[in-house]
Amino acid sequence: MKVDKDKIVSITYELRLDHKNGEVVEMLKSDEPLVFLYGSGNLLPKFEENLSGMLTGDQFDFDLSAVEAYGEKDNNAIVDVPIAVFEIDGRIDNNMLQIGNKIPMQDTSGNKLTGTVMLITKDSVKMDFNHPLAGNHLFFKGEIIDVREATDDELHHGHAHFTGSCDNCESCGGHDGHC
Repeated sequence: MKVDKDKIVSITYELRLDHKNGEVVEMLKSDEPLVFLYGSGNLLPKFEENLSGMLTGDQFDFDLSAVEAYGEKDNNAIVDVPIAVFEIDGRIDNNMLQIGNKIPMQDTSGNKLTGTVMLITKDSVKMDFNHPLAGNHLFFKGEIIDVREATDDELHHGHAHFTGSCDNCESCGGHDGHC
């Protein structure tokens, strides 16, 4: 079966930064593959485009420019957040608030963001809300290990179903017995 819209695709891959021999930042093997609903908008469009039409057993090797992946670094996504935002019961958790830590937050519209702590001063925390891979050229090498038809529930939920896949799924209320 071909990789195509509304198919459940399982892949293994190795992701490297900047060039084919660059630093390995992620490796998914056959015991824990990436399983996704092709065409649902959950992955980078150019990533999916490179897999289109492939069959089980096909190997892939492609790169994505920073623009095709997570974009260039956006200086507007680096902001100073008042230190008071990090207070819990009037105190700062110094274990959490350390340079390099990634902290889940929300913007004023309720959108979930993850910021990386860059600098801590007496009055503020400089945080980078860019995607961790923004500004990087990405190289993928892997294999299609399975392609199957999506179930009606998977199509309705917009993602592949497997153990734990519906944890925090808004479509099924967190867990619906199908996962």
